[in-house]
Amino acid sequence: MRHSRSRQVLGLTAGLTLFTALAACSEGDPGSGGGGEDGGGAMGDGEFDQIGFMAQDMSNPFFQAMEEGIVAEAENMGVEVNTQDGRQDLNAQNEQIDTFIQQGVDAILINAVDSEGIGPAVERAVEAGIVVVAVDVTAENAMATVTLDNVQAGEVACEYLVEQVGGSGNILLIDGTPISSVQDRVEGCQGVLDENPDVEVVGHQNGDNGRSEALSITADLLTAHPDVVGIFGINDPTALGAMLAAQQAGYDDLVIVGVDASPEAVDALEQDTMFMGSAKQDPNTQGSIGLQMARDLFNGEELEEEMVLVPTEMLTRENLDEYEGW
Repeated sequence: MRHSRSRQVLGLTAGLTLFTALAACSEGDPGSGGGGEDGGGAMGDGEFDQIGFMAQDMSNPFFQAMEEGIVAEAENMGVEVNTQDGRQDLNAQNEQIDTFIQQGVDAILINAVDSEGIGPAVERAVEAGIVVVAVDVTAENAMATVTLDNVQAGEVACEYLVEQVGGSGNILLIDGTPISSVQDRVEGCQGVLDENPDVEVVGHQNGDNGRSEALSITADLLTAHPDVVGIFGINDPTALGAMLAAQQAGYDDLVIVGVDASPEAVDALEQDTMFMGSAKQDPNTQGSIGLQMARDLFNGEELEEEMVLVPTEMLTRENLDEYEGW
C-alpha cells in the first residue's frame, strides 16, 4: 500500500460470530420502536431492541448480503431489524429517517445514497436520541462508521490493472454516485495512475453504480476512444456492465477490474471473460460490526474506533479457489 491508513482494523474477524440466517427485506414504513412519537429518547434509556437498516439499493446483491449479516447478528442480540430500500433516492432516505424518528427506533444503520446530502436528516435522528451508524459509506453527522478501506481497494484494483496491461496504454474509468466509498476508490486508483504516467485515462464518466448505466456509458466511451486496453469500474456491477458493452462492441482482450468480489464477479472469473479481478469486500462482516457499534453506543460505551476500515486484497483467477465468497 502506498498510503498510511491510520485507522486500519487488525484481526477484524477475531471474536466475531457470523451467522448464515437469511432475511427478507421488510415492507412498508419503518416499524414502531421504543421511544414513541417523540423520538428515541436518551441513548441507553431502555432496552436495545429496535433498529432500522437503510440501504442504497436492495436489488444489489451486496446490500442483500449486508442485510443478512445485520439480521444474523440481530437475532443473536434479540433485536428486531426493519430494512428500508433507498432506491438510490436521497428524498426517499430523508423520509425513511423521519419515519424512524417518529416511531422511535433505538438505532439506524445507514448506507447513504448521498454521503453529504443525508447529513441534515442524520442530525435530526441523533438529536432525537437515536444512535446512527454509517455502514459501507460515510454519512455526515453519523456517530460512527464501518466501511471497506476504499482507498486501498482502488489502489489494489488499479495496481492489478496497470500490471495486466503491461504498464502502458489508454484506459477508461467508470465512476459512480457522490458517496464516500466511490470517491475513495477513485482516489486510490488515481494515486496508482499518478505513479504510472504511461497509463492514461482517456474517458472518465459517472454512472449510478449499476450495470445498465455502466453499459450505456461504456458503449459511448468506447465509440469515442476505441484504442483502450483496460477499464476500471468502481464496483462489480459497473465493471460487469462495462464488460458487456465491450463484448457488444467486439472487444475480446481488454483488462477489466472492479471492487466487491461479488458472486457475479466470481461467475465472470470462472469463465474466460475480460473481467480479470476485483478488490474483495465482506458486506456480512460490515453489517455485523455496524450493529455491534450501534449497540455499544446505545449502552453508553466508548468505541475503540469511531471509524472502522476493513482491509482488502485482490481476487483474481489465480486465487479464486481460495475465496469463500459472501
